[in-house]
Formats: sequence, structure tokens, C-alpha cells
Amino acid sequence: MDNRITVIIVDDHPLVLNGFAFILQNQKHIDLKGSFTSAVAAIDYIKCTAVDLVLMDINMPDMNGIDATLAIKKINPGIHIVAISNLNEASVARRMLQSGASGYLLKNVSATELIAAMQKVTDGEQVVSEEMINAVKEKTEEVPFITRREREVLLLLAEGQTTPEIAENLFISKLTVETHRRNLLQKFKVNNSASLIHRATEMKYI
Repeated sequence: MDNRITVIIVDDHPLVLNGFAFILQNQKHIDLKGSFTSAVAAIDYIKCTAVDLVLMDINMPDMNGIDATLAIKKINPGIHIVAISNLNEASVARRMLQSGASGYLLKNVSATELIAAMQKVTDGEQVVSEEMINAVKEKTEEVPFITRREREVLLLLAEGQTTPEIAENLFISKLTVETHRRNLLQKFKVNNSASLIHRATEMKYI
């Protein structure tokens, strides 16, 4: 019986992919199935091939790691996902964990720490880089929950669309658009659309 952990890596920087691949290829209990510079390509792979664990970057051009995690968890809720990121923002880490990831590690993690974290995750534990543990635990209420419609409005605002344009595109009234916009301002604790877009981008909602 093969008890090796099957793994794929998703990161848009080839040097990072090669570095992590080198670490994992030397581990007898790990079977590296593939490396992907595109989240969409990784998701397509997972639709056809079973893997135990995904090492996932956050910042990628086609889809951020949070949305990719949500998509992968819909395909296979049993897959373990560990974020590997340069972002030491607690709000991003909390969103990643809330999206279904089992861990959040910074890219300065050592090879020994990475391997140990992967084993813990597959054993059902959650792992977070030591320097972020307290930050991730604090003030979880500051991570806003937004509805599907609010997200649609947010994305169109980020594209620079006006209230009438958003109303036309979403087939809703201008009053409804303004209601969603006010709710978004309140949830992100900002006072105007520019600050809303900036904050939402920081937190990887956009």
C-alpha cells in the first residue's frame, strides 16, 4: 500500500516552483504530481486527478489563491490546501483559512518546517507560520462576509462603473445598487468607494 502524500504546487513564479519541487522530490513519503503556474490549470488537473495536498500561492494573475481554494474545495472537500505566501497580512491569512485552507505558511519557511507542516495537515491539524499565529487568532470579526450580489457590485465598482451602469449590467435598480454599495462601505469600515476598492483589493476580495 502506497502511503505517500500526493502533492501539487501552484505558484506563478517558476523559481519558487523549482525550489519547492526540489525540496519535495527528496522526500520518500511525498509524491509530487505536478507544478502549475496557473490556478486554473491546477483546478483543471484536480478535476481529473486525485491529490492529497495543494501548496497554493496567494497572488496569481489568473485567479487568487483564496478563490482557487474555494473552487478546489467544491470539487473535492477532502483535499488539504496550504497557502505558501509572501503576504504576512493577518486578514488575508484569515480569509484563506476561512475559505477552507488547512494552513498558511510564509515563503521564508524552512524545508524542515514545510515537510512537518504538510504531515500535520494531512493528519488533520491546522498549521500557521509562528510569526502569524497571534495575528490570525485576533479580531476575526474584521474579515467581512459579503454576499454574491455584493461581490458582483464590488467588482463592477472596481472596474470604474457608475451606479446606472451597474444597475443595467446586473438588471437591478439604481436604488438597489446604492444599498449594496452602502452595505459594502459599512462592512469594510470605509467612507467612500475609492477606499472600499483599496481595502477590498488588500484583502483579496478583488
